[in-house]
This record gives sequence, C-alpha cells and structure tokens, in this order.
Amino acid sequence: MPAVAPIRADVHFARCSGYDSAGMCGIVGVFAYRGEGLADRAAVDRVRDAMVPRGPDGAGTWFGPNDRLALAHRRLAIIDLNERAAQPMISSDGLKVVAFNGEIYNYRALRASLEARGHAFRTESDTEVLLELYAAHGESMVSKLRGMYAFALWDDRRGGLFLARDPYGIKPLYYADDGCTVRIASQVKALLADAAVSRTLDPAGLVGFLMFGSVQEPSTCFSAIRALPAGHSAWIDENGMRTRRFASIPETLLEAESNVEEAAEARERFHDALLDSVRHHLVADVPVGVFLSSGIDSSTLVGLMRDAGYEDIRTVTIAFAPQLGLGWDEAPLARRIAESYQTTHATTTISPSDFFAAVPSILHAMDQPSIDGMNTWLVSRAAQDAGLKVAMSGLGADELVGGYPSFTDIPRWVRLMRVPSQVPLLADVFRRMMARIVPHLPVSAKASGLVTYGGTHAGSYFLRRGVFMPWELTNLLPQDVVEAGLSALDPVNHVAQEATPMPHAPYARVAAMEAALYLRNQLLRDADWAGMASSLEIRVPYVDLELLRAVAPFIVGTPRLSKQLLAEMPSRAPLKSVMDRPKTGFALPIASWLEDPRSGLDMWRRIPALASQHCHWSRRLAYVLLDLVRTGQA
Repeated sequence: MPAVAPIRADVHFARCSGYDSAGMCGIVGVFAYRGEGLADRAAVDRVRDAMVPRGPDGAGTWFGPNDRLALAHRRLAIIDLNERAAQPMISSDGLKVVAFNGEIYNYRALRASLEARGHAFRTESDTEVLLELYAAHGESMVSKLRGMYAFALWDDRRGGLFLARDPYGIKPLYYADDGCTVRIASQVKALLADAAVSRTLDPAGLVGFLMFGSVQEPSTCFSAIRALPAGHSAWIDENGMRTRRFASIPETLLEAESNVEEAAEARERFHDALLDSVRHHLVADVPVGVFLSSGIDSSTLVGLMRDAGYEDIRTVTIAFAPQLGLGWDEAPLARRIAESYQTTHATTTISPSDFFAAVPSILHAMDQPSIDGMNTWLVSRAAQDAGLKVAMSGLGADELVGGYPSFTDIPRWVRLMRVPSQVPLLADVFRRMMARIVPHLPVSAKASGLVTYGGTHAGSYFLRRGVFMPWELTNLLPQDVVEAGLSALDPVNHVAQEATPMPHAPYARVAAMEAALYLRNQLLRDADWAGMASSLEIRVPYVDLELLRAVAPFIVGTPRLSKQLLAEMPSRAPLKSVMDRPKTGFALPIASWLEDPRSGLDMWRRIPALASQHCHWSRRLAYVLLDLVRTGQA
C-alpha cells in the first residue's frame, strides 16, 4: 500500500469539549486486507458513534489509502486534555497511526527512555508514547507496557495492522473477520452497527453464558464476532491474522514456584508493590475517586491513596432502600471509613422503583449478558453524579489474597472426590440419585455433579462457579443448540485451557483460574461496560501484572497472603469494624427485585425449575438475560 504521509488531511474530528490521549475510550478499525474491499465510511461512523458514552468528549476518524483502511475513536478526556492529543493519532513521520483505549501508567518512564534515545514528542500523551515505542521496538513493545489497554496501530512501512490487549484483559477488543476484511471495536454491540457483521447467534457463547454466568472468551454471543484474548497481540496483513501470546497470569504464577519466598518477607514486599501500583493508577489530569463499600478491599485503597500523598479523595457508595438500618446496609460503615480518612463522600440511595426505571438503560448498556454487573452500573452512575470521570475499584483483591470460598472449597473437593470420580458409572448413579432428591430439598442442583467434576481442580472450579450444569441446558435451549455449544465449549476443558500452564500448588491453581475466568470474563468486563455507560473510567490497582510478579512467590508458598495482611497495608489500617465484617460488596437485593413484575425481569416464571422457591436468583437472571439476547432485546 502507498505511504500514509500524503493523506494526513483525511483525518476528521468532531471537536467537542476536550481531547485525551487515551482514557476509557472506544476504538474502531476496518482493514480490507485481501482483495479490493472498501471501508464503508458511513458504517465506520455508525460503529464509532454507537460508543458515544465511552467517549463523549470528542470523536475522530482516519481513512487510509483507497479506503481499504479506517481507524476511528471516541474520547473521554483523562490525560493531556489538549486537542493536540486527539485520536486517531498519526506519528511524526506519517508512517504509523494508532487508535487506543486505556491508560499506560508507566508512560512517563517510557517517554524519558525514548527521549534519551533521540525520540521527540509533540504531546504529553501516553498515546504518542505508544507510537514511538512501536517505532523503537516493534511488536515486542507490549512487554514494556504497564496499564490497561487495547489498541490498533497501522504500520504503513510493513503494510499491516497491529492489535494488542493488556495481560489481564481489563480493556476489551472484539473483531469480525470474514476472510477478506477485519472489523474491530471496543464493544460487541458497536460492531453490530455495521450491517456487514452477521447477527447469527453462537451456540458456544449462549451455552457458555448459561454455565458460567458470563460469555466465555474468545466467544461472544455472535458467531461472527470474537474477542482478542487477554495478553495477546495480533498482526494482520494480506496473509490474514496471526496472534501471539505475550503475557499469561497462570504462567507468571507457575514461574514463581521456582522462587518461593518466606512469609516473613511478604509484608514489606506486598506493601511496597501495592503502594507502587496505587501510585501508578493515580496518574490523571482529572480527579480520581474510589468506589467505597464497607469492606477491606476498597478501604485499603483509600488508605494507600492517602499514603501515596493524594489529597482530594472523593468516595462514593450506594445504599438500597429496603436495607436501610439493617445489618447488611453498607452505607453507615462506609461513611465512617470516609470520615476516618477525611474523604469527600457521597452516598446514593436506590429504591426498587429507581432500579426498575433503570432496567432498560442497564440492558442497553450491557454489551454481553452477565449476571453480575448491575451493581457496577448503579455505583458508576452515582460516581458520575458526583462529578467523577475516574474511580478506583477493589476488583482483583480476592484473586491475590484468597478472599473467595473457592480457595478452600476446591482443594477440599479434589481431595475428597479424586478417588470416587474414577469409579466407573458412579458419577451417573450419583447424578440420577440426586436428581430425585434435589427437587424436594433446598440443595443446589450442582450437588449432583460432585462426583462427575469434583476430582480435578478444573472440574471443581466449574462446579463452584457454574450456574447451570450441562445436563440442565435442554430445559432452556433447543437440543441442537446445546449439543453444538457443548461440542465447541467443553466447560472443564475450557477451564483447564484458560489456566494453562497450570501451577502446581493448589492455592495458586485456584488463583490462576479465578483470574483467567471469573475476574476476566465477568468482573472486568462488567466494569468496562457498566462504567462506560456513565462515561466513567474504572481503574483496578489490584489487577496489575507488576504487582502480581512481585507477590507471586508468596501466593504459591505457605503461608500465603491474606485479607488480614491486606488490611494492614495502609499506614493507618481500616476501622476494626471493617476487619471483623464478612466479605461484602455492592450487593443488590436482586432476588426480591426479580420477583417483582415491575422489573420486567420475571419471565423466569415460565420455567418450572426456576419457579421453585429454592432456586437461586442467579439462575433466574441468567435465563432472563438469555431470553432477551435470543429475542434481540438485549
């Protein structure tokens, strides 16, 4: 293809109230890498503008030679608010163009290193650092990045498009490749704004959602759309797409097993690494707030922000009207924590009618179905109302310090079930027996899978995190869809593959699975779409590869990191009432809301098994969301 330098004028921007180098943005790309296909300019703009909440501060589009290539961007102004940092950004030599979503927290150090090598900069943005870092190191640049990111970078000299996504998968990147043209975007629903992308549903996506409560990457709900896996880059040219893994959470834990360190060193190492992560996550040209629950994870973040010298801390919490004054109402304790750390605190109270009124907006914003994102949508809206563009979240702490029951349940199940799971026919006999008992007792239907799955760590993880078991799916989906979905996504094999290479230590195995599955496919994805619906960037200091590398030798050793140790990290520990409180979060009274016809979410009643008084709300919500996806309503 001809050089891009002469066509710099073919970049147009919708000039709004500010510009950013990155931030929680939306990116778009179209590349007709084979044949004479053209980028449909109107379709590019439709996809871009389907993501207005991701970037209300401005928009830009760049078209390459002969319209075979287009990059577009929606902006949320966080760093370098000057319009000089607008995107898509063209390099000074005119040979590279990038559209970038996320934040590079070590961009200042990278910039200094590049300047020492003679690179010149026109902006103060981390986006320009990406361009110059690629010029210096090519595709290996990703190994030097610390942050959350997804970007598309056109290299005119090589005639190809380079994609990359951060190691944890904090930032999403989806693509549709028809064999001639690849289309990329930050959201699945945005890609669907292009009529060239098929809306045919993917059995693997639907079945995976019912089994796990979230769609399992790299699948989406649509056969034509895939996710670029976390910690992967891709190169696209006339020969098609080739992907490469450059970072792996399970591999980081496995490597640490050869360097186990004594617990006596854990406190100081953990403190220094965690404080360093918090400092990096405070980089912004706008105020940074905190989602403050009454738990250890968020309280510790506030304390460490104080230790990092951050002065104007704004905290946000939500309360639910039916809970006010009851033991599980988080607002009073959150207020005391805020007073202790002298933050500017805001509490938003949500009534059932508030939630019911918000349901259409939540479903519209939910990019892929999830049983666990409505709370994040609500607290993000509260943060927006408080005037915030950036908020810290305590997501990821439990994966580091073993805060989930899975860290004890799964190793215990494996010990108990390793032998029974190998007895021929015992699993089938046990499942048939439980099928007769479960309908009459308040016992989870998953209990019938204990012998089937409990003998391995991957199987036990699926059992622990599963919503529906495979043998239940034909009650919810046509048999041919179930068979196709299970064939494409064997759930236990999927768990094992995502956590490969699997660490040897049982605790580290659970940490690897939780990070590679629940954290990535549910919590982080929910944080992205739910925060973006309110034009809010959610930052997750506990989800940081440099932090993991620093503390991994303690995670794989014995004794390990703990919630108690986490609470001791700030110079002034959270209140004792926080330490003594069971694990909490912004838990919705969703069980009762689902039963209220005003929610419009009570179609689960048509399924007898879901109408049982013993049915868990997560199973009801999963069915409801699946029904809305299949009927095109969500």
